[in-house]
Amino acid sequence: MDIWAAQALLPTGWARDVRVTIGSDGRIAGVTPEAAGQGERQMILLPAPANLHSHAFQRAMAGLTESRGPDPRDTFWTWRRLMFRYLEQMSPDQVEAIAAFVQLEMLEAGYACNVEFHYLHHQADGTCYDNTAEMAVRIIAAADQTGIGLTLLPVHYQFGGCDGRALARGQVRFGTTPDGYLRLWEASRLACSDRADSTVGRAPHSLRAVSVDGLRTVTQGDFGPFHMHLAEQIAEVEEVRAYLGARPVEWVLDNVDALSRWCFIHLTQMEPTETERLAATGAVAGLCPITEANLGDGIFDGTRWLAWDGRIGVGSDSNIRISLTEELRQLEYSQRLRDRVRAALATPDKSTGRRVFDAVCTGGAIAAGRDSGAIAVGKWADLLALDGGAVDLEGRSGDRVLDGWIFAGSDRMVRDVWAAGRHVVHEGRHIARDSIEVGYRRVMRELRDRL
Repeated sequence: MDIWAAQALLPTGWARDVRVTIGSDGRIAGVTPEAAGQGERQMILLPAPANLHSHAFQRAMAGLTESRGPDPRDTFWTWRRLMFRYLEQMSPDQVEAIAAFVQLEMLEAGYACNVEFHYLHHQADGTCYDNTAEMAVRIIAAADQTGIGLTLLPVHYQFGGCDGRALARGQVRFGTTPDGYLRLWEASRLACSDRADSTVGRAPHSLRAVSVDGLRTVTQGDFGPFHMHLAEQIAEVEEVRAYLGARPVEWVLDNVDALSRWCFIHLTQMEPTETERLAATGAVAGLCPITEANLGDGIFDGTRWLAWDGRIGVGSDSNIRISLTEELRQLEYSQRLRDRVRAALATPDKSTGRRVFDAVCTGGAIAAGRDSGAIAVGKWADLLALDGGAVDLEGRSGDRVLDGWIFAGSDRMVRDVWAAGRHVVHEGRHIARDSIEVGYRRVMRELRDRL
């Protein structure tokens, strides 16, 4: 099939009258600027980035943790306790319905791939399902419904803290030993094996939840991307330093090999020298600005990271709000508020919108282990089309399109989305929205009645 766009963002920059040919394998077979108008006509065509960090099940909690209890200082840790209590209720059928709705919202926001940091493995009492990868199979089934690209990251979650204490009641659904994790990972890989544009990576949860030996065991070999939460909370930094003798980023820099294969999530608690050293390794910073703001995590040092040629991508994490434009806007605005400047992430040759969009397309593809992130021959046809008739894009071209979309507009400007050539969003609406939304609403009623 062919898509023709009046404007398209190519690796070489903006081009006019671009025809993109998608092959039967879902990859881009041809890119022709200044072409005659044939095929599906669009006004503005962009690469569609990957959402590099999601916990799908948490979408069902959105908006339910915004009141304060008796503690005058509500924090990430009080939210975490509420999350543990909530997830005890969830069945595999419910997780599949929630994941499908999450993926639908990602696609409608302009993402083409869901990188699922998947740690809800077991039954409520911690025992395995008959198929140890049952919950992973449900994430895959949701992707089959929605048509989204998938990078599945089964998570190794061993302990309740750096001291090796047992998992608490709310954590036992996550629990894995290193050997048990490898079995779960293999079962997950087999479940994904017939999906051409799916990848299965590995994810030790964090330095708090995995022993040093366990970390080495599950990250040996070449198994796609590696992801891990790192340096998110002050209490986490202090605990890791007390037990491992170094701050989290310091420890990783000194003890983990091949860091360019890694994506580290959050990184909101780094010293300047840590930021510079880790950026220089080629690791991807997996940023979730909406969730980080909602949980009060802190502000990632984006200006310093990008100044050291660091790679970034964005993800929706807790899925309290799934919005590509808001993630990018929050990232930039957090830098402005901290440093009291404007256009913090812009460069002399690229506007703010262009720089952050280019960065998350490239970094997200690397973190997802996905051959995407650009409109180029051979890449997966992960594409998004903007509504060029939107009032905030009137008369705009080039980088001003991105600035208008990200800073003046919203995800409502996303008109069509393709994931590996599958045309899954038409005129702003997912092709299976009605049935998927019915399933999600049913689950929300069931969970409300149980809590």
